[in-house]
Amino acid sequence: MKPGIPKGTRDFLPKEVARRNFIFNTMRTVFVKYGYQPIETPAMENLSTLTGKYGEEGDKLLFKVLNNGDFLSKADEQALEAKDSQKLVSSISKRGLRYDLTVPFARFVVMNQNDINFPFKRYQIQPVWRADRPQKGRYQEFYQCDVDVVGSNSLMLEAELVQIYDEVFSKLGLDVTIKINNRKILAGMAEAAGIADKLVEMTVAIDKLDKIGKEGVRKEMIERGIPDTAVDTIEKILEVKDLDTLKPLLANSEQGTKGIEELQAVFDFLDSYQMNNTLNFEITLARGLSYYTGFIVEVAADKVDIGSIGGGGRYDDLTGIFGMKDMSGVGVSFGAARIYDAMTALDSFPAEAEENLQLLLIAFDEASHRYAFKCLNQLRAAGIVAELYPDPVKLKKQMKYANGREVKFVALAGDTEMSNNTLALKNMETGDQEQKSLEDIIKFFT
Repeated sequence: MKPGIPKGTRDFLPKEVARRNFIFNTMRTVFVKYGYQPIETPAMENLSTLTGKYGEEGDKLLFKVLNNGDFLSKADEQALEAKDSQKLVSSISKRGLRYDLTVPFARFVVMNQNDINFPFKRYQIQPVWRADRPQKGRYQEFYQCDVDVVGSNSLMLEAELVQIYDEVFSKLGLDVTIKINNRKILAGMAEAAGIADKLVEMTVAIDKLDKIGKEGVRKEMIERGIPDTAVDTIEKILEVKDLDTLKPLLANSEQGTKGIEELQAVFDFLDSYQMNNTLNFEITLARGLSYYTGFIVEVAADKVDIGSIGGGGRYDDLTGIFGMKDMSGVGVSFGAARIYDAMTALDSFPAEAEENLQLLLIAFDEASHRYAFKCLNQLRAAGIVAELYPDPVKLKKQMKYANGREVKFVALAGDTEMSNNTLALKNMETGDQEQKSLEDIIKFFT
């Protein structure tokens, strides 16, 4: 049987894991700096927790987990006979893999409300799963890195999350554009177009603008029951580039006016902050997830076409669906897989991201191998990332291993080195070799 892995998943080689850890550690440093605390939640959640939280499109992408044991014994026989998979699922699957980290976070807050302090600022770095069609930059299993705050309505937090995006991507060496909007502005657009009852249909269509283009969005809105005249109004508003121009167009909408005020407040908070990256108001930004109620944000890499590498927003009363009312939250997510691919495409990982072997020790025979092992212990005690080839086999084989590990320095041990209490330090890039005492080698690497 030929081994394989499911579509949309990936193996990661040591270098790739080291690079991903560089991304995660960079993020953690910034998250902690801004006062966020780490939590973790289970890979599986009850399906009742997940369904109905991500909109029509999101629910289709949930991975369901079959019930334990003979899952068909309690299956809905009518649904099974009718091959009604949607109805059948509820009787054979009670759990699902988490689709994102935000909904599990809301559940976490409700269940642990007596053990955390509000406002509660958390960060979480864990994998999520989506039954999406695998393609470049889109995987079925991938890590998300989230920061959220619950228990405060302050728009200062929106500004702070923009700063976190800006600082993380600056430290990673990725030039990005941070696009922001407000769901209330979108609600105002729907009101101005006379389709307030079709807000979700409108936003789901607009959210696909980058994928299907203006004509595709128009077609989808019409297919979703939005009249031609309303689509004309929406298209006119979508051409607006700044808040001042937008104000008169939404003047008759209380929600739209409120959204403009909220977004202006975010810009005002950021007025004294020097952005490293581009920050734009983007009226076409919709984000289809149904739980966003205010501020929304999305991040795109400037120099590589890989789709969104981050996004999030304000979600008023998300915890209300779990019985905890009036708990507003705001948060953003980093798409680690796409960030990794973008940095790989741009060859922007720094040398320190490799976490590679600093020094490999090579011995010529059993006696020098034992001597090299003693040296190895002292090198490691000094904090040097060092390794000894496990057997004193032919030099050619050991040097081949050194090349495979891409180690820059090799220390050779033989009779001469043992008698002089030294090692022969060889630079694998230049070929230079020099006898050095263990003390000098430790100084060289530290």
